[in-house]
Amino acid sequence: MKLIMVDLDGTLFDTKEVNYRAYKEAIETYGFQIDHKYYCEYCNGRHYLDFLPQITTNDKNILSDMHNRKKEAYSRYIGLTRVNFQLVELLKLSRAEYKTALVTTASKENTYEILEHFNLLDFFDLILTHDDVKKGKPDPEGYITAMRRFGASPEECIIFEDSRIGIEAAEKTGSTVFVVRGYN
Repeated sequence: MKLIMVDLDGTLFDTKEVNYRAYKEAIETYGFQIDHKYYCEYCNGRHYLDFLPQITTNDKNILSDMHNRKKEAYSRYIGLTRVNFQLVELLKLSRAEYKTALVTTASKENTYEILEHFNLLDFFDLILTHDDVKKGKPDPEGYITAMRRFGASPEECIIFEDSRIGIEAAEKTGSTVFVVRGYN
């Protein structure tokens, strides 16, 4: 079984601005600030528990509330998303021969919201979010889960990724990995 797997943030969509503004709004409620450049360089594409404690608090309840507020704010900024049209077209052309899976560290709520917004929800045969795995990237669990689901060997898989931790996870599968860097 041939399988193409893609990441969401930074690969299929440029959501830096969406996520930055949603996190900024969420943490300001608690009196914290986040610099745009810092967010883009050190936070974007990572799970909130991997970066929010360094810039806000270690209080799990507050962190959880901040994340929930971020998920609520996400829809207000979704129009700032940029779509990787070239990758979408490549996936459309490949669907005759390949199954498609989306593997992301994003929440299920925000993942489905953005896919619905751009009419791509039915585009994937499988969607795995942070909520569907025990170990997030750089652990390859999400990619390996997708491969097992379709009975695909590493030689039958292509993965599109953009971030250092995503590339690390993809490479651990033994699949062919294409790195996505900036797009229009």
